[in-house]
Amino acid sequence: MSNEHVVKIDYLNVKKASLVLRALNHKLRQQIVKMLNEKDKMTVTEIYVQLRLEQSVASQHLAILRRAGIVRTERDGKFIYYCVNNSRLEQINHLVEQLLS
Repeated sequence: MSNEHVVKIDYLNVKKASLVLRALNHKLRQQIVKMLNEKDKMTVTEIYVQLRLEQSVASQHLAILRRAGIVRTERDGKFIYYCVNNSRLEQINHLVEQLLS
């Protein structure tokens, strides 16, 4: 058997990519992304009040989305606003479509 068609897989990158997909594969985080898409940008306070969550829960989920690059933050004075990183979502969506085709 020839080794010329052996594909080397970088399992660390596979793990990192799976964490990005897992960040979106959660009902509450999907709600946060949907709400941010509708409102354009929101503070963590607006998010947890609207979704009736504890502040710590909202912050924890936003941190997961931020690490995955799905949301980004903008500072305006003393306020930090969260908004959707649309180019990242398009990238993820394109990848998912490729995986499923």
